[in-house]
Amino acid sequence: MKKLISIFTLVFTLCSIAFSSPAMAAEVANGAKIFSANCAACHAGGNNVIMANKNLKKEALAEYGMNSVAAITTQVTNGKNAMPAFGGRLSAAQIEDVASYVLAQSEKGW
Repeated sequence: MKKLISIFTLVFTLCSIAFSSPAMAAEVANGAKIFSANCAACHAGGNNVIMANKNLKKEALAEYGMNSVAAITTQVTNGKNAMPAFGGRLSAAQIEDVASYVLAQSEKGW
């Protein structure tokens, strides 16, 4: 019985990984397009032309509590300080794709 449970767990885990990876890649690819069209003017290369220290680099995202898809999604949706809100311009799915892209790029070092 333990062996059967172990096999089931392994199969479930492998299927989860196999079927979730393409979706993540698609989200990041779509996020790259949306970022290019809406965000790159101020954030090209992960920088910030308005407030240089509040860039999209891994260290800055961590410092300001923006190192999760949820936090970035909230920021993009609602805006803050000099950053405008994109909640009225982009759909929730588009904003989540941008957040996934930003987080992935920060991990790669832009």
